[in-house]
Amino acid sequence: MLYSEKVMDHFKNPRNVGEMQDADGIGEVGNAKCGDIMRMYIKVDKDTQIITDVKFMTFGCGSAIATSSIATEMIKGQPISKALELSNKAVVEALGGLPTHKIHCSVLAEEAVKAAVKDYYDKNGIKYDEKCYAKGSCPCAHEFDHKGE
Repeated sequence: MLYSEKVMDHFKNPRNVGEMQDADGIGEVGNAKCGDIMRMYIKVDKDTQIITDVKFMTFGCGSAIATSSIATEMIKGQPISKALELSNKAVVEALGGLPTHKIHCSVLAEEAVKAAVKDYYDKNGIKYDEKCYAKGSCPCAHEFDHKGE
């Protein structure tokens, strides 16, 4: 089987799908080569900095949907600082693996979470390290060769 049971479950029964009208942060990322687009919405408790709700809308393949779905489960109920630690490697591991040519989907999920947090920070005047959000700053570059995908 090309995909794990967990990937297939998150593709067929994605969690936290939908738009969030009152989102505190929205992140949208895409991969022009494969056509996948992810939009991640987060709701944050301003006092505790805990992500109280998260939704996503993804246009893309089954792996893109599955990685978006599991990423939302991994950050919901977590402090923003913990969500920022989410790596594409953790997403892949949580799904029980992905084919090599689909690893870029997990990178998009990581980047969508970071983009939503950055939007939240920007809207609330919260300072952050801009290097964490620079193009090509993907911390997984040495773990998976996804360049050019």
